[in-house]
Amino acid sequence: MKEIKILNVRDIGPQFQDNPNKMVGQDGAYSIPLDDKCLFFFGDTLIGKRTEGESLWYPGGQPLGPVDMSGIGGLEKMITNTGLLCFNKTGENGFNNFEYILDATNQLKQLIPHEEDEDHNWYRIWCLHGIAVNGKVYLYFIKIKMLKDGEPPANFVVVGSGMAVGNEKDWNFKRVYHNGSYILWKEDEPGFASAILYQPGDEYVYLYGTKNDSSGIHNLHLARVKTEEIENIDKYEYFVSEKESWTKDVKLSSPLFSGMPNELSVNYNKYLDCYLSIHSFELSGKIVGRTSPTPWGPWSDPITLWQVIPQSKTKGPKLELIYAGKEHPSFAKDNGKTIYVTYIEFEEYYPHLIEITFE
Repeated sequence: MKEIKILNVRDIGPQFQDNPNKMVGQDGAYSIPLDDKCLFFFGDTLIGKRTEGESLWYPGGQPLGPVDMSGIGGLEKMITNTGLLCFNKTGENGFNNFEYILDATNQLKQLIPHEEDEDHNWYRIWCLHGIAVNGKVYLYFIKIKMLKDGEPPANFVVVGSGMAVGNEKDWNFKRVYHNGSYILWKEDEPGFASAILYQPGDEYVYLYGTKNDSSGIHNLHLARVKTEEIENIDKYEYFVSEKESWTKDVKLSSPLFSGMPNELSVNYNKYLDCYLSIHSFELSGKIVGRTSPTPWGPWSDPITLWQVIPQSKTKGPKLELIYAGKEHPSFAKDNGKTIYVTYIEFEEYYPHLIEITFE
């Protein structure tokens, strides 16, 4: 197992800005490998145009409330989750060969639609990671409720997380129910799957989920399930420790490490000969890496790979918030010697791509 040492980092810049769909901002940006392309899964996605020099989150200088952003300023519509298909083989020139998944009216499609009881002003279905296996595509999600009081980004509470299943033919997804509910993991349980680890032929799919402890720190937990049982929540097991192994009771699971603001990536890096996790470190603007000999640990301390310096061009109130750091391993080069990572700068509000090359 090699130690992480950085040879070079190249800032490739914000992605998906040049598109024919009037998409002017989105976050999340999970990548899910398919046979001949890659599915990107996003969270809140804005359609229309931006007001030059003005923060998205302080339209007219006033803090944005909890409501859907449709019709605010130059924005025509807000969609709480979307996807696109990317045909690039590496990230060296950016993600420039792509097409968004559209609905019957040729507008960006919400992949996991709202249920009848989910008022779009108050409830959001945000992206987590996903996986394509056994002829199906699974998208995990987190459901949140907006709060009347408070300013972004802290004006919501988590309801829980779940999973939806669909396919590549029509990109129609339906939520998976367990015991009468599509909330598979409740607000006081880890939100699976903030990251998924799987290689074709593996016996298990590993799913990482974050949970806030009493002091507000995000801790990372681990679940596993066999590929043929992925829709059967009773078959999921949760990691306790090397000694105590796995349990069917999610409340007995133990954290692997902490410090990530919900989103991250975990994959096996052949060049480093170890498992590699990439995530934003709290809200510091640092993008960090950790290594481990196994999917569950022991994980190394975080090593800073890149320090984001916000480049906001807005005037007046603004939010300097960096989050959603993660690798996109299917675009890596030289067995993972060079990797591609995105993060979100809240004011820029596009997936921002960097290329990292290890010694």
